[in-house]
Amino acid sequence: VVYIQLQDRLTKHDISERFQSGFKSCHSTETALLRVSNDLLLAVDSGASTVVILLDLTAALDTVDHRVLLSRLEQSVGVKGTALSWFRSYLGGRSFSVQLGQCSSSEAPLKHGVPQGSVLGPLLFSLYLLPLGSTFRKYNVSFHCYADDIQIYVPLKSGGAEGLGNVQKCLAEIKSWMELNFLCLNKNKTEVFVFGKTDLLTGCCSAVGPLDPSDAPFIRNLGVNLYRQFKFDRQVSAVVQSSFYHLRLLIKVKPYLPPYSVEQVIHAVIFSRLDYWNSLYSGIDRLCSAVSSRFRIRRPAC
Repeated sequence: VVYIQLQDRLTKHDISERFQSGFKSCHSTETALLRVSNDLLLAVDSGASTVVILLDLTAALDTVDHRVLLSRLEQSVGVKGTALSWFRSYLGGRSFSVQLGQCSSSEAPLKHGVPQGSVLGPLLFSLYLLPLGSTFRKYNVSFHCYADDIQIYVPLKSGGAEGLGNVQKCLAEIKSWMELNFLCLNKNKTEVFVFGKTDLLTGCCSAVGPLDPSDAPFIRNLGVNLYRQFKFDRQVSAVVQSSFYHLRLLIKVKPYLPPYSVEQVIHAVIFSRLDYWNSLYSGIDRLCSAVSSRFRIRRPAC
């Protein structure tokens, strides 16, 4: 009941972050990937290189500070009075313990984090990250989030020092904001990838460490491999290879399962892989032709 009322208020007053695809109706990892990939293709078509930075947060849902969250609900969403007291009661008074076999530890108060597995938990976490959007827009940095997976990217023309400077300033402010809001940016898992000329980032440093672009042929984003030359045929091959691997495993246990269970496993393990991200496969011949021409590479057998 509370979720419905809160969601209605967010929708009515357009409070939710439009580029947050997590925990939102009609949005998914696939819609997030579709938007980011489309922007990357448009940048390539205009002759620009694009730097993509995938920010990784450590245990983000567990480090949410209740005082900050309540302040966000009051100031950004307009929840006050009895409703705000209800949320304070909902978040407070929780504890946890560790159980191993028949042994349990003593209970400890749980003063941080949103209740995971709850109806309200994901929505409250999205509201906790609301100020990030204004920071990205302040520095004219494109972004898209799926829960705590944050993708930022900026097209850079030749000699695009200004755009790169904006990225560095934006990252510095984001890092400071996260520290004030008890979120931990994992420097070791933050990935930098350039679609185009990688020498644009040579020797540059930022608040999250050296901006050394990865020399790998692809970057893995939300479960999908994005190749530097947008070789979608390689992604298709990877999906087919993974599907065949699980299909061979399924054949070994098929004699021990009823037909209905086998069908369920195929839908869950095989078809889910084949269906995932297939919205970008439409028009693949045209996309591969355009990108191959831009990068002057041999056109893959799409």
